[in-house]
Amino acid sequence: MFGLELTPEHPVERLVDLGTTAEDAGFDAVFVSHHYNNRDAFQALARIAAETDAVRLGPGVVNPLETHPVTLASRVATLDESSGGRAVYGVGPGDPSSLRNLGLAEERGLRPVLEAFEVARDLWAGERVDGASTFDADDAGLNYEPPQGAAIPAYVGGEGPHMCRMAGKRADGLLFNGSHPDDLAWARERVDEGLAERSDGVDADAFDLAAYASVSVSADGEAARDAARPPVAYITAGAAPPVLDRHDIDPERAARIGDAIAAGEFSEAFAAVTPAMLEAFCIAGTPDEVGREMRAVLAEANSLVVGSPIGPDLAEGIRLAAEAAP
Repeated sequence: MFGLELTPEHPVERLVDLGTTAEDAGFDAVFVSHHYNNRDAFQALARIAAETDAVRLGPGVVNPLETHPVTLASRVATLDESSGGRAVYGVGPGDPSSLRNLGLAEERGLRPVLEAFEVARDLWAGERVDGASTFDADDAGLNYEPPQGAAIPAYVGGEGPHMCRMAGKRADGLLFNGSHPDDLAWARERVDEGLAERSDGVDADAFDLAAYASVSVSADGEAARDAARPPVAYITAGAAPPVLDRHDIDPERAARIGDAIAAGEFSEAFAAVTPAMLEAFCIAGTPDEVGREMRAVLAEANSLVVGSPIGPDLAEGIRLAAEAAP
């Protein structure tokens, strides 16, 4: 998979234009990120579906804390229907800084994610479901059948060790929030541990470890790196402690960045991003620099998703990223 992440901080019409640009440039999947304080991901995806022909489409990633897992399953199934069977389900624990605003930060964890995609698979297969440990339901079901049915791919979005192992054991793929080959090599080890425990008969070779990488590309390398500060701030604030340790990043500074984001003090958060954070959490620079880093990441991962910020100029960044990709 060669995918693109679009962030709905832009008007929906702009997202549609960027989605068609991505398909024309050669991307084969488009994910739209989900945060309560941005535009609705599913509305944007529906519009992109209507204007594209072949790209896979899905939330990248939605969390099961803000929306009931059965409702999420129906939204993904509706997207599958409206796109002619092109839906993919990206589900994760949610951004901690944003969830803090909703009083949900303490509910993040592995179990809600696992139950969200497993109940979705049951619903897509035509089954009715009852509640689980993290949600309530009583004989809930869908009154329609999505084109792909139970074959809609379910990707887990995350970077912690338990989330990576769970993805390998139960999901179709992992959207690993990482841009550095050392992180992807570590993620591969955790995924392989999960795959070794897999019992559903799925071939381990079919599992897709995707580097969900922050990428910023421009002919002006410094402009590309400067544009990467906002997403790197979010990534740093949400990074698991082992990830911060691996790159020798001060966890207290990362926590301060998260506090600033939660308080809406974005300029302060972005200014606190260090060169070490940029190197660890973003593929940024000229097309030649970005191409070299993409190749290093793909030596460890099966797939690559080009994530925010893409570049100082979004449309140009999409085209340059496609040209740079191996």
